Amino acid sequence: MTQALPQKRKPWPDFQAVWRWHFYAGLFCIPFVLWLAVTGSIYLFKPQIEAALDRPYAHLATPGARIAPYAEIRSALAASPGSVLHAYQLPRQPGDAAQILVGKGTGETRVWIDPRNGKVLKMTPEDSRLMTTIFHLHGELLLGDRGSMAVELAASWAVVMIITGLYLWWPRQTQGLGGVLYPRLGRGSRIFWRDIHAVAGVWVSATTILLLASGLPWAKSWGGYFREIRQIAASAPVQQDWTTGRSSELAKRAALSAGSLAGQGGAMAGMDMGQSGAPHHSEHGGQRGGGHKSGGWRKRGGVALPLDAYSGIDRMVPSVAAQHLAYPVLITPPMKVGGVWGAQSDAQDRPLRVNLTLDPKTGAVLTREGFGQKPLVDRIVGVGIAAHEGQLFGWPNQLISLITATGLFTAACSALVLWWRRRPDGVLGAPIPAGPPRFATGLLAIVLILGVLLPLLGLTLVLVFLVERLVLRHIPGVARWLGLRASAPSTAIP
Repeated sequence: MTQALPQKRKPWPDFQAVWRWHFYAGLFCIPFVLWLAVTGSIYLFKPQIEAALDRPYAHLATPGARIAPYAEIRSALAASPGSVLHAYQLPRQPGDAAQILVGKGTGETRVWIDPRNGKVLKMTPEDSRLMTTIFHLHGELLLGDRGSMAVELAASWAVVMIITGLYLWWPRQTQGLGGVLYPRLGRGSRIFWRDIHAVAGVWVSATTILLLASGLPWAKSWGGYFREIRQIAASAPVQQDWTTGRSSELAKRAALSAGSLAGQGGAMAGMDMGQSGAPHHSEHGGQRGGGHKSGGWRKRGGVALPLDAYSGIDRMVPSVAAQHLAYPVLITPPMKVGGVWGAQSDAQDRPLRVNLTLDPKTGAVLTREGFGQKPLVDRIVGVGIAAHEGQLFGWPNQLISLITATGLFTAACSALVLWWRRRPDGVLGAPIPAGPPRFATGLLAIVLILGVLLPLLGLTLVLVFLVERLVLRHIPGVARWLGLRASAPSTAIP
């Protein structure tokens, strides 16, 4: 009697199993894909949109008729009592309104100041600006760190969706490139929607993976994970110019507010100023509050602070303007009495960014750090973020990203159409397993790699597997609805 030889373990799962994972990954990801595609497409055009919104505040003053930056700051602080200076943004053109960022605690307000007379033209909380709102909608669903983790989880599962989708798309028994690289028209609605889904997905798969990877450093969980690994490997505290989640952004603002209050600028916020930004004087010729007209001091929190702490901005602005940094350029005050001023290009094309430190007495440039001087990891992340925002190489970058977002939107919508048209009555419509689940060595290797690179994905993969095997399969009604038990032929389309 011949003994049956044990079957050799296959390196890859069967087609039906991959199809199921693609179905479930897509079912979870599609709402996020649609949301991210729309909000991301809008954010791609941030420079053009903000330029249009700021047009009423451009070209207001003639050359030589602009008031001093110090007077502009005083007006901004007078309009936002209790605030301190976070940053002075250099006008794009000499006659444009100044944009001044002032803050208190974790709050931050942008103030537009008329360069002719110091009057406040507009005040907007930074979080209420259109493009800031779009940014938070895109990256965190306006839910803070929890939203950031939800988006990160969806992005991680989108990787699974793309990998399994490519496996299902891979040509096996096709003739020609129809349905592979271009949709077949005139073959009926079933083939049309199948081809639209597959072709749109495959054309944008590579750029989608790049977009997903370049967006992860911002995410609360993955960004913090990445930072901790860098910190362990580094010999000094890691400094990076991107935030990781909403709490990181708010902590940065709070540090600016606390630094200014404790260091050298908080007294300015308490001054009694008129609409023009100049301090009110009493009938005896002195300023209210007991200060002098200039160079006075005021007690705040038990610390003596100079009332004219920000007057050095008048030396900083011409010095920084002469450097011709990429717009927008932010000048920040010292964090302590006698400390250096800072200036930085905050350009979305991050390879153009430059950081300066400035002598508080003369405004002279003390140090200059360009993008090329940053650590290699920061440069890689910076290039990825610039490409993610569509600003790395101008309008072609915007166009490629827009095409990617449109392709994703099309693939997601066509998947919904396929599912809705073909799903059986009374069940979810997931592909029915071809047989008992089996472990495949190749699949296990990929899962382990993805689990290390994307921890949230690894955790949820294990959770989904355990819940399905230990719970859902043992509840007959749920198992039939999910397709874990055959009750009707599956009519979903891969």
